[in-house]
Amino acid sequence: MIRLDPATANLPPPTVPGWALETVGVTHDVDAAFRAGAALASLDSLARAQPAWAGAWRQRLALKCAAASMRLAGRAEDEAGLRDAWQLCPAGADPGPAGAIFGAWRQLALQPPAVSADRLAKVVEMLGLAWDDEALAELSTKIDDVAGSWRPASFAAAALAAHVVAMRTHSELLAWWLADLVLAQSLRWPRPLPLLMTQAFGPAFRTEGGGGKRIRPGEKGFERAVCLALVQAAAEACRLAAELSRRSEKLLAVAPKLRAKGAGDVIFLLLNEDAVAGSLVTKNLSRFAARRLFERLQHLEAVRELSGRASFRLFGL
Repeated sequence: MIRLDPATANLPPPTVPGWALETVGVTHDVDAAFRAGAALASLDSLARAQPAWAGAWRQRLALKCAAASMRLAGRAEDEAGLRDAWQLCPAGADPGPAGAIFGAWRQLALQPPAVSADRLAKVVEMLGLAWDDEALAELSTKIDDVAGSWRPASFAAAALAAHVVAMRTHSELLAWWLADLVLAQSLRWPRPLPLLMTQAFGPAFRTEGGGGKRIRPGEKGFERAVCLALVQAAAEACRLAAELSRRSEKLLAVAPKLRAKGAGDVIFLLLNEDAVAGSLVTKNLSRFAARRLFERLQHLEAVRELSGRASFRLFGL
């Protein structure tokens, strides 16, 4: 359990060096890999730490990857739509295709980077894909081989993504999901960080001489593109961490002013989730008490309302 410790909440997030972010004109794999290494080194301490806001940070990264996934899935949901699909779905009910994809990214951020054919089968189903048991077993073995090799982490992630697309052309969404998992395995992170999917349609994967055509997994220049994408993804993750660190500091600062019996449970959820429903009910908090508590937190500028609605509201850091 992540404790509500102001000392960890105030952990200063790292930043990616400015020189590493200067990726325009980088044409050699070695240069790109060097910049990716610097960016991942900046992110490494944060990936291993457990500041009070780490859960919310990981889930916000998962949401951003899920939103970027919608384009590959042929869907139109944005971050707000995905929040609704997940948060407004009754417990145990089907969250729908968009909500299921969001759930796959949430799972990536929550669980250790271990892999098995059973876990792959569940993720494939959540992503709306169809793989047979034999192919999943083969893929599980390939993941172990790639992650256990001595190749740099960014190249290992690129190799696995390329292998997935070579096995199933229309499984690019799974390729990006697994690329982050293999990256975490190679770097020995306790849990993966959803990173690469947010960059899949970005400038790192656009050809310069091919009219801006998108570089897909396995195509020429893909390894270099993954390295450059990781630089940008790491920088954005660090900026998000800095933002949530400041917001969590404010939330913890107002905690002693709260009189509601279940306030501690709500603060814990806010620090560990992307969003919390304003209609939350716990054993210590009624729906009416929760509404009053969120109104109090909003008045103290310790939380934000994320839905923009007057009802069925969602709150987060």
